[in-house]
Amino acid sequence: MAWEAWFTLALVLSLIVALARNWAAPDTLFLAGLTILMTVGSISGSAKLPSTQALVAGFGNEGLITVAVLFVLAQGLTQTGAMSMITEPLLGRPKSIAGAQARLLLPAAGLSAFLNNTTIVAIFIPVVTDWCKKAGLAASKLFIPLSYAAILGGICTLIGTSTNLVVFGMTRAAVKSGEIAPVEIGMFTVAIVGVPVAIVGLLYIFIATSKLLPDRRAKRADETEARQYTVEMLVEPKSPVDGKTIEQAGLRNLQGLFLAEIERDGDRIVAAGPQTVLRGNDRLIFVGVVDSVVDLQRIRGLQPATNQVFKLQDPRHNRCLVEAVISTQHPMIGKSIREGRFRSQYNAAVIAVHRGGVHLKDQKIGDIVLQAGDTLLIETHPRFVENYRNSHDFFLVSAVEGSQPMRHDRAWIALAILAGVVACVTPGWLSMLNGALLGAGLMVLTRCCSANDARKSIDWRLLLMIGAAFGVGEALKTSGLASTMAQGLVDAAGGRPWLVMLAIYAVTLFFTELVTNNAAAVLVFPVALMASKSIGADFTGFAVLIMIAASCGFATPFGYQTHLMVYNAGSYRFTDYLRFGLPLDLLVMATAVVGVNLVWPVTAVG
Repeated sequence: MAWEAWFTLALVLSLIVALARNWAAPDTLFLAGLTILMTVGSISGSAKLPSTQALVAGFGNEGLITVAVLFVLAQGLTQTGAMSMITEPLLGRPKSIAGAQARLLLPAAGLSAFLNNTTIVAIFIPVVTDWCKKAGLAASKLFIPLSYAAILGGICTLIGTSTNLVVFGMTRAAVKSGEIAPVEIGMFTVAIVGVPVAIVGLLYIFIATSKLLPDRRAKRADETEARQYTVEMLVEPKSPVDGKTIEQAGLRNLQGLFLAEIERDGDRIVAAGPQTVLRGNDRLIFVGVVDSVVDLQRIRGLQPATNQVFKLQDPRHNRCLVEAVISTQHPMIGKSIREGRFRSQYNAAVIAVHRGGVHLKDQKIGDIVLQAGDTLLIETHPRFVENYRNSHDFFLVSAVEGSQPMRHDRAWIALAILAGVVACVTPGWLSMLNGALLGAGLMVLTRCCSANDARKSIDWRLLLMIGAAFGVGEALKTSGLASTMAQGLVDAAGGRPWLVMLAIYAVTLFFTELVTNNAAAVLVFPVALMASKSIGADFTGFAVLIMIAASCGFATPFGYQTHLMVYNAGSYRFTDYLRFGLPLDLLVMATAVVGVNLVWPVTAVG
């Protein structure tokens, strides 16, 4: 090998070690690798190292842009509560990880066979995050399985993953050029092997999760000495929670929050049991930390009990929650919130008050007499923080992250947009990128989410990581390292048909784990083409094998873009993927190679 190939190999190995030892964030490491490649290439002037343009071309890759736009699509579905309407009845409230996986993974795999698996993961990430909070489950036990299940479902049809379409396109081009005999690959050709692979893979996930995945729970405020608020919520008549029990409404065992009592027609129900039925206009009194109050505000059918929120000037979807600490110079000290006309003065409605260790549940919000040091939780416009940050009225003013009220009235619009995108993309009328861009634009135009929220929803660290990974993959190809390693593995098989297939799968998997799925398919396709011709085999089996191998890389976080999407959401480390994914890699490889040999025996043709 040339020095460029050895240099690239050393860089890739160093990158793997750095990721495994968690020396820095993945996006930082990949960008560092890209910078080193760019610097060495510029100084040496070697044609066997990618140019600067080639290294950064990944940031304009259609797949990467599609991932970015899908975040906006998912934001619209989340902000309107549209996905909760569908997923809550489907997911329910399981009490164990096994029950949660059964409810989550089977639908995710099934949907991924007909929708792009990246879309499925993007949509499910915020749903699963909220689900884990409410059910008290460890997200680290569910996000890697979600990514794996979406991939396993995606390999079962031609449209389930972009990799299958890439291989299909290259196969058609090879047939048209006369390189291989005509090959029949239809919508469900890959399913003949893909479905058994998916079944085996899902069984492994169900069995191995409890032992091989970590239990990392994000430390919420209720685990510390955080401020606790008493919050009053009103059950909207004829809403989704009217007529349901406390447990059915999802108000039992809320993390960091508990239902202290219910006020109904002047009577108080203290320590209400899980089977207590809620009625319209019930006043629910909760005690909990601010993060949990935000979650509470997102429940469809509940609204703040104080009527002051309905008198605010800004539309509710433009508001947020703000924490403000009363200063010693505040003009309303010694006056009640109602007497001081707080709403009129600040265009803000107080929905809860924290005062040291005192629970103020025996007083209505408007009757609470303010004291210096009281922390108010208020619903107001985002400009409040800027306007009063330096005011003498408050010691401290800070916005509560992610506290914008949901736009439940636009849930059906968001679902209609999603259905339209699916209807246009599935038959190929629009590309995935075109459909996602159109859907994201409609989400903003129909005010399912604001343009500002759309921008904030994009995980820029993830995009930097994926874009830099494309650059590293380009170096593998340009330096000759990829073709040298691939050809060496095939030659080592000695021409024995089943070993040739095993070698093709192994080298495709290797590059999938190190680079990306589509890059791996493109790199190995010509090698597989030559191998099938040299042994006189039908290429259909090789094409299916590449489709499966290029998608089913489970041992590293950059083996597939959905792995990177759940990396931060599940608080994972590189070793989590290696420990949980490597056995699955081997299991899927054995199942796929045996299945392909049974369906398309590798024997001479003609």
